[in-house]
Amino acid sequence: MDLVSLLAVLDSAVRLSIPLLCACLAGLWSERSGVVDIGLEGKMLVAAFAAGAAAHASGSAIPGLFAGLAASVAFALVHGFSAISQRGNQIVSGVAINMLAAGLTAIVGNAWYQQGGRTPPVDGAARFGEITLPGAEALSGIPLLGPLYREVVSGHSLLVYLAILAVIATWWTLARTRFGLRLRAVGENPAAVDTAGISVAGLRYAAVVLAGLLCGLGGTYLALAQAAGFLPHMTAGKGFIALAALIFAKWRAWPALGACLLFGLLEAVAIRIEGVPLPVIGRVPVQAIQALPYLMTVVLLAGFIGRAVPPRASGIPYVKER
Repeated sequence: MDLVSLLAVLDSAVRLSIPLLCACLAGLWSERSGVVDIGLEGKMLVAAFAAGAAAHASGSAIPGLFAGLAASVAFALVHGFSAISQRGNQIVSGVAINMLAAGLTAIVGNAWYQQGGRTPPVDGAARFGEITLPGAEALSGIPLLGPLYREVVSGHSLLVYLAILAVIATWWTLARTRFGLRLRAVGENPAAVDTAGISVAGLRYAAVVLAGLLCGLGGTYLALAQAAGFLPHMTAGKGFIALAALIFAKWRAWPALGACLLFGLLEAVAIRIEGVPLPVIGRVPVQAIQALPYLMTVVLLAGFIGRAVPPRASGIPYVKER
């Protein structure tokens, strides 16, 4: 593989990893507080629909972003009400969110636009365009580093850089702030936090809302940056791969970035070799190539991460002792 092809694969890996990264960080916030969130997929899907519809109606990407964030947070609050206030089964609640989002977006989309559930295509100001970072052209003459900066680091949409900033903010908040310490404590021992006079429900709701914002960012990216509008089921299992990446990263921010980039790279390679005859093997069926990222997810989780221990209170509703 020559340098141009390698840079193209790396650039594609970054673009494909962003929805995974947003969902993975969302799951990290939620599970660190003790709330298991299987509904990452559904929140991204409803955010993508809301973003596509709002961008089409307004002709601008910014209202689409806010609509995507609002829709995702609304679904996150539904999950929070079920899991925190009503102390329901968090797995069941998350699965219900996924099913509701999949059905609702398809039905409403078809009712509004009569295009099989999709929104009308958006372009121009209704999409997030690419941003050229300072020095991208000036540094392009430097061997290897110049093309890497120009082709892989630069040239992405605003949402890509917001997702990277979210990694830094997540790490800093959880590791260096009082709020982060309390949030991690409520995911490990909520009774101790409650004894200290801190609201367990309040911290968990805050984490659930942050998870909703991050899923909204990922869904908006799918509809207004990676694609040109909403398509039914366009998340295509990314929420579940993000959960696998979260386990692979052992609920830590920087390893989550590395895990999502790895899964993005696997998907980029799968796209690259689709339809290309391989040595010895020959031409691989398209279905096998499309299944490669999911197969590698299973292989990596089964054989390479060792024992991954979630926060001790994750998935356990907190009942205050009287």
